[in-house]
Amino acid sequence: MNDFNPEIVIKNANVYNSYFKAFKKSDVYILNGNFLYIDENLNSNLKASKTIDANGKYMIPGLIDIHMHIESSMVSPVNFSNHMAKCGVTTIVSEPHEMANVAGIDGITAMIEAGKNSKIDIFYGIPSCVPASSEDLETTGGIINFEEMKELKKIPEVACVGEVMNYRQIIQPNNLEISKFIDYVKQEDPNFPIEGHCPQLVDLDLAKFLYLGINADHTEHNLEEIRQRFANGMFVEIQDKMLSPEIIQYIIENNLYEYFSFVTDDVMADTLYYEGHLNCLLKKAISFGMKPEIAIYCSTYTPSRRMNMLDRGTLSPGKIADFILLDNIENFEIDSTYKRGNLIYNKEISENTQPNAKCFPKQLYNSIKLRHQNKNSLYISVKEDIKNANVNVMEINDNSTKTNLKNINMPLKNGLLDWKNSNCLLTAVYERYGKNNNVGLGFLTGCCHKKGTVATSYAHDNHNILVAGSNIDDMILAVNRIIDLQGGMVVVDNGEIKAELQLNVGGILSEKPVSLVAKDLLNVRNAMIELGYEHYNPIMSFGTLTLTVSPTIKITDKGLIDVINSTICPLFNSI
Repeated sequence: MNDFNPEIVIKNANVYNSYFKAFKKSDVYILNGNFLYIDENLNSNLKASKTIDANGKYMIPGLIDIHMHIESSMVSPVNFSNHMAKCGVTTIVSEPHEMANVAGIDGITAMIEAGKNSKIDIFYGIPSCVPASSEDLETTGGIINFEEMKELKKIPEVACVGEVMNYRQIIQPNNLEISKFIDYVKQEDPNFPIEGHCPQLVDLDLAKFLYLGINADHTEHNLEEIRQRFANGMFVEIQDKMLSPEIIQYIIENNLYEYFSFVTDDVMADTLYYEGHLNCLLKKAISFGMKPEIAIYCSTYTPSRRMNMLDRGTLSPGKIADFILLDNIENFEIDSTYKRGNLIYNKEISENTQPNAKCFPKQLYNSIKLRHQNKNSLYISVKEDIKNANVNVMEINDNSTKTNLKNINMPLKNGLLDWKNSNCLLTAVYERYGKNNNVGLGFLTGCCHKKGTVATSYAHDNHNILVAGSNIDDMILAVNRIIDLQGGMVVVDNGEIKAELQLNVGGILSEKPVSLVAKDLLNVRNAMIELGYEHYNPIMSFGTLTLTVSPTIKITDKGLIDVINSTICPLFNSI
């Protein structure tokens, strides 16, 4: 027997209606954590035991981010998701392929368990490409196969197949584990969302990708690539680096609101703490000319539909009572956030700064199996009797995580490559899982740092130890410090550690509060800039140099990787 006696009523609110994309003053009644009645007439005789006076504030659904990675924040699931309340985000779909690369299926289940006491709802995508490319091109701590994907799909918190990243390989004849799983999903659960990752894919290749059932994409694109995705029925997920006046204007002119949502993908701790999260994208879209009502719609309603989350994303009867009260709609100023009718954030409440107790399995605190290194690992010997070598070099661009291939002539000295006066940095990737002791060597140029050394175990997606520097002594110091920390980021110059961030959970996460991790990460970022790193996001630029599915040339423990052709590229040619 139903007893429609509401527990909460929100009075004096300007309430957002997702279906009309408009605000109207209404009273909102909540029962058992769900919306019961949106009273536009303001004359209901319903009696609630608790009244919240909105004082004319704007009431909208809680924001929903359907493509992101908790590991990108470098903090634990609980610390990350609790901070989400401050940003107005009440539901996320996190794809834990970073931890999967470190520890396989055990890493994924550890992430899920570690997030179970969060203030917001955390759903997960099944990591579909672990490793991101193949075992021939990189060494990872874990591998996810078809049978493990099937097991992960049984977990209630799993909402989708995570981004399919080996997009060039999957549209060719193959025997990939993800291809087997996609065939299985299409037969067993045809409406289960399958997320994609396909930069630069167009025309017939894009059609093949979509034909397989992979029908969403979040990667960076030019306008023609965006047009093709919309034209072919792909759901477009727009993250910050793709958000531009040109893209927003195209969406407005073509009334494409039903076919996209805003997502964050990767937000690091300092950006998260000092700037925000999905709320920042809304403000940016509004500043580019999108109406606030539309920006809200594409951060609440469309993402909920994409993920088949029909119980949320709108303020209407029977839906989960997740909502935000805004002081100002144009500037998206958040007063408070509610989850299932309960207050989880108020701007007057200070944030907790106490570290959490350890909540991960013991082995994740001791995941770097690499011994201290010495300078011999960084010498590049040349066996041929030649005077010069034509070296393949990674060139970094300041406005993208994509890299270019550049050829630079370098002399030989005493049988070694003499790179010191080449205007290049030496870079190396150390296999950290104790599987093969590989060291991949290469060179950087372009918008990277000009002196000193940067090292990190947060190196997408394999998370081996990446280092790049202008002298070998600093490089060895930085690598050994990462080993001592059991993961993190280190900046060194002239034998002195200038900044560091410890990431001792799987070598990629900290259990410290967001505020403390943000402070250390900002110090690392500033130290990189002081050494001459000119990229708009030096942390992301450096951390993706090992990402074998991001064009054009990358580096792993196996050496230089030609991303387009999925092959190992020689370091140099004799001349």
